[in-house]
Amino acid sequence: MKIGIIGAGNIGGNLTRRLTALGHEVSVANSRGPETLTALAEETGATPVTVGEAARGAEIVVVTIPLKAVQHLPSGLLDGAADGVAVIDTGNYYPRQRDGRIAAIEDDGLTESRWTEHRIGHPVVKAFNGTYAQDILDRPLPAGDPGRMALPVAGDDAAAKRKVRELIDALGFDTVDAGGIDESWRQQPGTPVYGLREGVAGVTKALAEASPQRTPEFSG
Repeated sequence: MKIGIIGAGNIGGNLTRRLTALGHEVSVANSRGPETLTALAEETGATPVTVGEAARGAEIVVVTIPLKAVQHLPSGLLDGAADGVAVIDTGNYYPRQRDGRIAAIEDDGLTESRWTEHRIGHPVVKAFNGTYAQDILDRPLPAGDPGRMALPVAGDDAAAKRKVRELIDALGFDTVDAGGIDESWRQQPGTPVYGLREGVAGVTKALAEASPQRTPEFSG
């Protein structure tokens, strides 16, 4: 597949490494410009591009940038994407540590990914937000292995969610359907599943035990 990755930090960089190794055609962008991605491109064979070019022709686009930066993404970001493009949102809201207070999340009760949807004007699938970046490289296992980790995946678009779950399976991880985007609070920071390294049963249990109330650490 043709995959665009917006953000070349820990998650974005390691997804670039794994997805190119699987044979996907990856374009990667960051806020500083393609000239700063030369080393990653040489290592992986990915194509460094501008943010505005990252989604061009892409069947999957990964948005993996600080939440506060989402509002600065260019308008029409997905205009050149393939029909039926699935957008993966890996983002988390860290009001005290990084993002500042976002009223629509704190006061209006929007989930973090619903807020991102509103900003980019396209449905998203929430995945990888509670995954340790190094695990993307170090912990993939074949399907059926009893030690295989599972990742929660939330989204409203059934076809997009299926495409993302198939990609995660190819990366070496099981998935658990975490419901729609309005239910994606179950995997936000401070919930039992956030950072959890367990299989399907453990992730399913953790999602069920989540509370919609934000913990003080993740409230603005």
